[in-house]
Amino acid sequence: MSIKKIFTAALVVILMVSLMTACKAADQAGESEADILQVVNIGTQQIPNGEKIAIAKKYFEEEMGVKVNVVEFQAGDIRNALISGAIDFAMLGSTSATLGIANGMDAEVIWIHEVLGDAERLVAKNGSGIEAIQDLKGKKIATPFATTAHYSLLKALELNGISERELTLLDMQMPDIYAAWQRGDIDAAYGWEPILSDLLKDGKTIITSKDLALDGIITSNVEIVSRDFAQKYPDMVTKYIRALDRSVKLYNEDINDAVNTIAQSMNITYEDALKQTKGSLWLTAQDQLSPDYFGTSAEKGKLTDNLKDTADFLYQQKSLMSKPESETFVNAVNPLYIENAVK
Repeated sequence: MSIKKIFTAALVVILMVSLMTACKAADQAGESEADILQVVNIGTQQIPNGEKIAIAKKYFEEEMGVKVNVVEFQAGDIRNALISGAIDFAMLGSTSATLGIANGMDAEVIWIHEVLGDAERLVAKNGSGIEAIQDLKGKKIATPFATTAHYSLLKALELNGISERELTLLDMQMPDIYAAWQRGDIDAAYGWEPILSDLLKDGKTIITSKDLALDGIITSNVEIVSRDFAQKYPDMVTKYIRALDRSVKLYNEDINDAVNTIAQSMNITYEDALKQTKGSLWLTAQDQLSPDYFGTSAEKGKLTDNLKDTADFLYQQKSLMSKPESETFVNAVNPLYIENAVK
């Protein structure tokens, strides 16, 4: 074959390969994130909030257009699942989220499920002799460590001048707390619903997270997303937010439907579900862009300061080995997806 023919044949091959590559790129550009992504993995907990509604009503599937795999975790395990890549989204208490982010968890905070109030409390067992915070001295108190409940309990002790050395603090998950409560192994517990209602059947409230909020100690349940997932599928994160916002709007506009959905999802009575949901403040997407919460991309709100304050306290308690910088939380709190969701 002549040099000219070889050159011509090679040129044809190059042109064909270039054309195929261009077509493939065009096809991929035309694909939506839903076409590329097959399943979204959501980590959740047994907490009566808008996520329960979005799961039960299939809002996530409707908004994102993909299969949704929901996995239920206990408080500490869900953070580890996100770090390992087993899930894409996770619902965490603000304290647990703070601990993860401060320790290098590559995730973004994208939503506040609820600002905690009466739904988290310190409850003393009847007959324990505990009538007030000062009576905790010498008693056994259980709470899940590195959670909003743990943080609130420690702050309550601090506000009342009580050292941890003056009592016994036990690290237990909520189901274990109830079992220990029934056995008589503990005198009090700081926890959340739905176990909280079981504790109150044989106990009394000493202090609530709503009480502590009046002293500026604000806790919440938040949604985080793997930063890797968010960078690959930003539109999916926005659609996730829209699903959650639909749940809050349903709660605001048709509370009976919303509460019934939660009750059926958690296998509790309507009355219990209503009481539990009323114990927290639910925020719409528009509410969350307030300076009191996320703020905006141009000017972050108080949520970043709240997480930093929590981290500082965890550092003082030696739950963190190094004191985190404010920039860590400024970078982690991302209002952009909420901003896009309300457009």
